[in-house]
Amino acid sequence: MAATKLTAAEFDEKVLRSEVPVLVDFWADWCGPCKMLSPIIAEIAGEAKDFKVYAVNADEESELMSRFGIRAIPTLIVFKNGEIYKQNTGFIPKEQVLDLLK
Repeated sequence: MAATKLTAAEFDEKVLRSEVPVLVDFWADWCGPCKMLSPIIAEIAGEAKDFKVYAVNADEESELMSRFGIRAIPTLIVFKNGEIYKQNTGFIPKEQVLDLLK
């Protein structure tokens, strides 16, 4: 199951107002490391029970890229209680992605 695509219009409602932690994957089609990370994010999204997983297309959502100061992709941000909890830029294996949620 792939991560649900997210737009700027629904970001605040689905991420910042979420009652559970949210992992957001900022990615792009042309990004090699993003393509390597994508199946891991999809796997984690399929296993998610006490958190949500969303994907933001960096090319389509430049407003969100600017808002969160993202200058490189892939960038993963975990939000808890409407705030950035943890963040990582670049490819990391599944275990390290899951560690971001702890």
